[in-house]
Amino acid sequence: MRELSQYIHQHPEEALALLPLYDATRDHAMRGTCLHDNRCPLVTAGALLVNEQDRVFALRDGNRWAFAEGVPGEEDESLSQVALRVLEEFAGVRDVWTVPGSEGPLVIDVSMAAPELGPRLRVGFRYFFRAHSRAICPSVIEMGEVRWLLMPEIGTPLIQDRLLSQLAAAP
Repeated sequence: MRELSQYIHQHPEEALALLPLYDATRDHAMRGTCLHDNRCPLVTAGALLVNEQDRVFALRDGNRWAFAEGVPGEEDESLSQVALRVLEEFAGVRDVWTVPGSEGPLVIDVSMAAPELGPRLRVGFRYFFRAHSRAICPSVIEMGEVRWLLMPEIGTPLIQDRLLSQLAAAP
């Protein structure tokens, strides 16, 4: 709830899209449980991992490339920890660091959840991390399961713009 409130304060133009999540989160906090029959927004957390050449890490997802993303588990203490856990589980990436001043989500994107999850929204909290190219095992890249994307290859303009802004602000 805290990260969502801070994000909405920083990006008021996105408040309308995030209101369903805000309302459901507030309702859960007040009641202490969910009474929405699995219609609440599905919260995910993911990593926008950028290397020293300002390329972005992506995983193969069928015929397309996607950013590492997962659903919080009971063992996760924070959404940014979920993003780091997903990087380690799916690609073995461990030597990752957070740029000072970018601890909160860089982007919160909203889309429809997968059809098998019913008529609900998917809300992805995406965190900015840095890593060296060598943080990923070369054999995983050679197998074609992961790759480093150039900025123009990122298909989501909001993510591309936020990453470019973050990189421009870096010392």
